[in-house]
Amino acid sequence: MAQPRCLCRAPLPALALALLGLAAAAGPRQTPALELAQELAEELWSAGLPGDLPELEPECRSLLAAFAEGSAALTGCLGQRARPVRLCQGCHGPYRRLLAQYGSIARAVGNSSESHNCAKSILTSDRLQIVVTLSEFFNETWEAANCANCLKNNSEGLSNSTEEFLDLFNKSLTCFEHNLQGQGIDLSPNNYTEVCKNCNETYTKLNDLYNHLQRLNRQGGESAHSAHLCIDVEDAMNITRKLWSRTFNCSLPCSDTVPVIAVSSFILFLPVVFYLSSFLHSKQKKRILILPKRIQSNANLVNIQEKYS
Repeated sequence: MAQPRCLCRAPLPALALALLGLAAAAGPRQTPALELAQELAEELWSAGLPGDLPELEPECRSLLAAFAEGSAALTGCLGQRARPVRLCQGCHGPYRRLLAQYGSIARAVGNSSESHNCAKSILTSDRLQIVVTLSEFFNETWEAANCANCLKNNSEGLSNSTEEFLDLFNKSLTCFEHNLQGQGIDLSPNNYTEVCKNCNETYTKLNDLYNHLQRLNRQGGESAHSAHLCIDVEDAMNITRKLWSRTFNCSLPCSDTVPVIAVSSFILFLPVVFYLSSFLHSKQKKRILILPKRIQSNANLVNIQEKYS
């Protein structure tokens, strides 16, 4: 009698579902057998699940729920700030909280001596390892965005250089908008002279600061993404440059004009110097070759004069 009872314990949930399915499929007209099946199914469900199924402890379950909420919050933040890109500015808070929640899972241990470690139960108990996969995705996205270049060392806020850049960026956009409104409604699509004239100083400062930040980043960076600034700064600069050069057809005076002209003039003058030096050198050589002949002819003339004298 012990063997049949043991065999019946394992499929209790599946058996209850099957019995409930049969009872529901019969509709309002149920035979006594189906009514009995429904009663049996209800009794099985009221008896609860078998005790040998693994369940998370309350502490581990709360950690998992907190990580799920943090993942949802960070996903929503990244999606809402995808265009224009404002990931590092607006999502560093949710990202830091998610890191802390994942760290709590990795360090947590259940209170019961019979239970497993929370980290083992949540992170490595199955092949998919969804919590680990989500954490790696967020870490790789954050690293690819180079948000560390925009934030302070403790990632609690934007760095001073980033705030300075964003301030100039907002001033540039405000200048563009103000001068476009000031030119009236009859503005030609290719005539943005007021924008180019009045916003040149602000845009120049923004462009110089961006180039300066790029040089600093290349000098001090050693990671795979060291050639890039954070995605927020890069996207803001790309937007401004497209407006300045493509939309408004403005241009900046090149600060390297004098060195370029000097080098170009020197290169163009090199052939003249070469041919002139070659001409002078060949003429001097010719004089050196002719000089001994003149000396010899003078000596002969002296001998002849002495002979006839």
